[in-house]
Amino acid sequence: MPSTLVHVAVGGLVGVALLGRWFDSRSLAVVLVAAMIPDLDSFTSTLVPGSHRSLLHTLFLPLVLVALVVYDTRLRDESVIRERWGIRGVVVAWVAIAALLGGGIMPDLFSNGVNAFYPLHDTFYAINGEALWSNTRGFVQTFVELHPESPPPTTQTLHYSTVVDPSPGAEPENVERIAPLASSGLELMLVVLGGGVVAGRLLLERVQPPVQ
Repeated sequence: MPSTLVHVAVGGLVGVALLGRWFDSRSLAVVLVAAMIPDLDSFTSTLVPGSHRSLLHTLFLPLVLVALVVYDTRLRDESVIRERWGIRGVVVAWVAIAALLGGGIMPDLFSNGVNAFYPLHDTFYAINGEALWSNTRGFVQTFVELHPESPPPTTQTLHYSTVVDPSPGAEPENVERIAPLASSGLELMLVVLGGGVVAGRLLLERVQPPVQ
Protein backbone atom coordinates (compact mmCIF):
# COMPACT_ATOMS: atom_id res chain seq x y z
CA MET A 1 0.00 0.00 0.00
CA PRO A 2 1.24 3.57 -0.60
CA SER A 3 3.26 4.83 2.34
CA THR A 4 3.01 8.25 3.95
CA LEU A 5 6.19 9.15 2.03
CA VAL A 6 4.34 8.49 -1.22
CA HIS A 7 1.41 10.65 -0.09
CA VAL A 8 3.76 13.49 0.81
CA ALA A 9 5.64 13.14 -2.49
CA VAL A 10 2.45 13.37 -4.55
CA GLY A 11 1.22 16.24 -2.36
CA GLY A 12 4.49 18.03 -3.01
CA LEU A 13 4.02 17.66 -6.76
CA VAL A 14 0.50 19.10 -6.41
CA GLY A 15 1.89 22.03 -4.41
CA VAL A 16 4.66 22.80 -6.89
CA ALA A 17 2.17 22.63 -9.77
CA LEU A 18 -0.61 24.76 -8.25
CA LEU A 19 0.84 27.23 -5.72
CA GLY A 20 2.33 29.39 -8.45
CA ARG A 21 3.78 32.67 -7.18
CA TRP A 22 2.55 31.89 -3.67
CA PHE A 23 4.97 28.96 -3.41
CA ASP A 24 7.27 29.16 -0.40
CA SER A 25 8.28 26.89 2.47
CA ARG A 26 5.32 27.89 4.66
CA SER A 27 2.72 27.38 1.95
CA LEU A 28 4.36 24.11 0.97
CA ALA A 29 4.30 22.91 4.59
CA VAL A 30 0.53 23.42 4.76
CA VAL A 31 0.06 21.47 1.54
CA LEU A 32 2.28 18.59 2.67
CA VAL A 33 0.47 18.33 6.01
CA ALA A 34 -2.85 18.21 4.13
CA ALA A 35 -1.55 15.30 2.05
CA MET A 36 -0.70 13.40 5.25
CA ILE A 37 -4.04 13.97 7.00
CA PRO A 38 -5.91 10.93 5.58
CA ASP A 39 -3.26 8.55 6.93
CA LEU A 40 -4.01 9.74 10.47
CA ASP A 41 -6.91 7.29 10.54
CA SER A 42 -4.24 4.62 11.03
CA PHE A 43 -4.30 5.68 14.68
CA THR A 44 -8.09 5.37 15.03
CA SER A 45 -8.38 1.75 13.90
CA THR A 46 -7.53 0.44 17.38
CA LEU A 47 -10.50 2.39 18.77
CA VAL A 48 -12.89 2.10 15.81
CA PRO A 49 -12.26 -1.20 13.97
CA GLY A 50 -12.10 -0.76 10.21
CA SER A 51 -11.72 3.02 10.37
CA HIS A 52 -8.34 3.02 8.57
CA ARG A 53 -8.93 3.90 4.92
CA SER A 54 -12.47 4.94 5.98
CA LEU A 55 -12.67 7.74 8.53
CA LEU A 56 -10.35 10.22 6.77
CA HIS A 57 -10.20 8.57 3.35
CA THR A 58 -13.84 9.22 2.57
CA LEU A 59 -14.48 11.50 -0.39
CA PHE A 60 -16.88 13.43 1.81
CA LEU A 61 -13.90 14.97 3.64
CA PRO A 62 -12.64 17.06 0.68
CA LEU A 63 -16.25 17.81 -0.29
CA VAL A 64 -16.95 19.24 3.17
CA LEU A 65 -13.74 21.28 3.05
CA VAL A 66 -14.65 22.63 -0.39
CA ALA A 67 -18.05 23.68 0.95
CA LEU A 68 -16.43 25.45 3.92
CA VAL A 69 -13.95 27.36 1.75
CA VAL A 70 -16.68 28.34 -0.72
CA TYR A 71 -18.89 29.52 2.11
CA ASP A 72 -16.09 31.53 3.73
CA THR A 73 -14.67 33.11 0.56
CA ARG A 74 -17.77 33.48 -1.62
CA LEU A 75 -20.88 33.64 0.56
CA ARG A 76 -19.87 35.39 3.78
CA ASP A 77 -19.71 39.16 3.92
CA GLU A 78 -16.29 38.97 5.58
CA SER A 79 -14.00 36.04 4.84
CA VAL A 80 -11.95 34.75 7.77
CA ILE A 81 -9.33 33.37 5.41
CA ARG A 82 -8.99 36.61 3.41
CA GLU A 83 -9.00 38.81 6.52
CA ARG A 84 -6.14 36.87 8.11
CA TRP A 85 -4.03 35.65 5.19
CA GLY A 86 -5.26 37.54 2.13
CA ILE A 87 -5.39 36.01 -1.34
CA ARG A 88 -2.41 33.81 -0.41
CA GLY A 89 -4.57 32.10 2.22
CA VAL A 90 -7.33 31.41 -0.29
CA VAL A 91 -4.90 29.92 -2.80
CA VAL A 92 -3.18 27.78 -0.17
CA ALA A 93 -6.54 26.55 1.13
CA TRP A 94 -7.59 25.34 -2.32
CA VAL A 95 -4.22 23.76 -3.06
CA ALA A 96 -4.24 22.04 0.34
CA ILE A 97 -7.62 20.47 -0.47
CA ALA A 98 -6.27 19.36 -3.84
CA ALA A 99 -3.25 17.80 -2.10
CA LEU A 100 -5.48 16.06 0.45
CA LEU A 101 -7.50 14.52 -2.38
CA GLY A 102 -4.73 13.96 -4.93
CA GLY A 103 -1.91 13.10 -2.55
CA GLY A 104 -3.72 11.73 0.48
CA ILE A 105 -6.73 9.80 -0.84
CA MET A 106 -6.23 9.00 -4.52
CA PRO A 107 -3.00 6.94 -4.22
CA ASP A 108 -4.89 4.58 -1.90
CA LEU A 109 -8.06 4.60 -4.03
CA PHE A 110 -6.02 3.66 -7.09
CA SER A 111 -4.18 0.83 -5.37
CA ASN A 112 -5.63 -1.10 -2.40
CA GLY A 113 -8.86 0.82 -2.06
CA VAL A 114 -10.67 3.20 0.30
CA ASN A 115 -14.10 3.39 1.86
CA ALA A 116 -15.01 6.20 -0.53
CA PHE A 117 -18.47 7.11 0.75
CA TYR A 118 -18.07 6.30 4.44
CA PRO A 119 -20.04 6.64 6.69
CA LEU A 120 -23.14 6.89 4.48
CA HIS A 121 -22.17 3.81 2.46
CA ASP A 122 -19.85 1.27 4.05
CA THR A 123 -18.04 -0.27 1.07
CA PHE A 124 -14.39 -0.24 0.03
CA TYR A 125 -13.65 0.63 -3.58
CA ALA A 126 -10.38 0.16 -5.45
CA ILE A 127 -9.62 1.43 -8.94
CA ASN A 128 -6.95 -1.11 -9.72
CA GLY A 129 -6.52 -3.13 -12.89
CA GLU A 130 -5.48 -2.65 -16.49
CA ALA A 131 -6.77 -1.31 -19.78
CA LEU A 132 -5.62 -2.65 -23.14
CA TRP A 133 -6.57 -3.17 -26.74
CA SER A 134 -6.27 -6.65 -28.21
CA ASN A 135 -6.60 -7.66 -31.87
CA THR A 136 -8.74 -10.61 -30.75
CA ARG A 137 -10.63 -9.26 -27.74
CA GLY A 138 -10.86 -5.59 -28.63
CA PHE A 139 -10.84 -3.07 -25.78
CA VAL A 140 -10.45 -4.70 -22.38
CA GLN A 141 -10.48 -3.00 -18.98
CA THR A 142 -10.49 -4.43 -15.47
CA PHE A 143 -10.59 -1.21 -13.45
CA VAL A 144 -14.38 -1.32 -13.02
CA GLU A 145 -16.06 -4.70 -12.53
CA LEU A 146 -19.79 -4.43 -13.13
CA HIS A 147 -20.43 -7.95 -11.91
CA PRO A 148 -17.92 -8.79 -9.15
CA GLU A 149 -17.63 -12.43 -8.12
CA SER A 150 -17.87 -11.65 -4.40
CA PRO A 151 -19.45 -8.86 -2.34
CA PRO A 152 -17.19 -5.82 -1.85
CA PRO A 153 -15.45 -5.57 1.54
CA THR A 154 -16.73 -3.37 4.37
CA THR A 155 -15.32 -2.18 7.70
CA GLN A 156 -16.65 -5.41 9.20
CA THR A 157 -14.74 -7.69 6.82
CA LEU A 158 -11.56 -5.81 5.86
CA HIS A 159 -8.59 -4.81 7.99
CA TYR A 160 -5.60 -2.91 6.59
CA SER A 161 -2.41 -3.70 8.46
CA THR A 162 -0.59 -0.65 9.82
CA VAL A 163 2.38 -0.10 12.10
CA VAL A 164 -0.10 0.98 14.79
CA ASP A 165 -2.59 -1.85 14.27
CA PRO A 166 -0.96 -4.76 12.41
CA SER A 167 -3.81 -7.25 12.87
CA PRO A 168 -7.43 -7.28 14.07
CA GLY A 169 -8.00 -7.57 17.80
CA ALA A 170 -5.34 -7.87 20.47
CA GLU A 171 -1.80 -8.04 19.13
CA PRO A 172 0.51 -10.88 20.17
CA GLU A 173 3.60 -9.82 22.10
CA ASN A 174 5.98 -10.65 19.24
CA VAL A 175 3.89 -9.09 16.45
CA GLU A 176 5.89 -7.55 13.59
CA ARG A 177 5.10 -3.89 13.02
CA ILE A 178 5.98 -2.66 9.54
CA ALA A 179 6.11 0.98 8.49
CA PRO A 180 6.27 0.88 4.68
CA LEU A 181 8.48 3.40 2.91
CA ALA A 182 8.13 2.26 -0.71
CA SER A 183 6.32 -0.96 -1.64
CA SER A 184 7.19 -0.98 -5.33
CA GLY A 185 9.50 0.57 -7.88
CA LEU A 186 6.68 2.91 -8.94
CA GLU A 187 6.27 4.18 -5.38
CA LEU A 188 10.02 4.69 -5.03
CA MET A 189 9.98 6.64 -8.30
CA LEU A 190 7.21 8.89 -6.96
CA VAL A 191 9.13 9.53 -3.74
CA VAL A 192 12.33 10.39 -5.63
CA LEU A 193 10.50 12.48 -8.24
CA GLY A 194 8.38 14.35 -5.70
CA GLY A 195 11.32 15.00 -3.40
CA GLY A 196 13.51 16.13 -6.28
CA VAL A 197 10.91 18.49 -7.74
CA VAL A 198 10.11 20.05 -4.35
CA ALA A 199 13.79 20.46 -3.47
CA GLY A 200 14.50 22.00 -6.86
CA ARG A 201 11.65 24.48 -6.51
CA LEU A 202 12.73 25.45 -2.99
CA LEU A 203 16.27 26.03 -4.24
CA LEU A 204 14.93 28.15 -7.09
CA GLU A 205 12.92 30.26 -4.63
CA ARG A 206 16.08 30.98 -2.65
CA VAL A 207 17.78 32.23 -5.79
CA GLN A 208 14.74 34.13 -7.03
CA PRO A 209 12.22 34.91 -4.23
CA PRO A 210 8.52 34.81 -5.19
CA VAL A 211 6.56 37.96 -6.03
CA GLN A 212 4.43 39.01 -3.05
